[in-house]
Amino acid sequence: MANSSKTLALTILDREYRVNCPQGAETDLREAARFLNEKMEEIRDAGSKAGKVLGTDRIAVIAALNITHQLLDAEHREADVNGGIQRISDRIDALLAEDSQLEL
Repeated sequence: MANSSKTLALTILDREYRVNCPQGAETDLREAARFLNEKMEEIRDAGSKAGKVLGTDRIAVIAALNITHQLLDAEHREADVNGGIQRISDRIDALLAEDSQLEL
């Protein structure tokens, strides 16, 4: 049975985009579009305050780079946390093994 999808109308920087969306993912896709729209508006507004007029393509690329940087940074932090958890777990295992040997 094929997954059904539907077409959603999403507005980003005052422009409507119609995109296919898997059934059940509508809320997530709308949230992603809202997030992207906010980031693109921030970039557009910052450019306007600096006296620059940025094209939509340039705004989209800058937003994509910023979001990708945030994602990679979060992945690196997660890897660091996971490494720390693994070191603590290894230490606990070693201490428990020592304690078991002392009881013998």
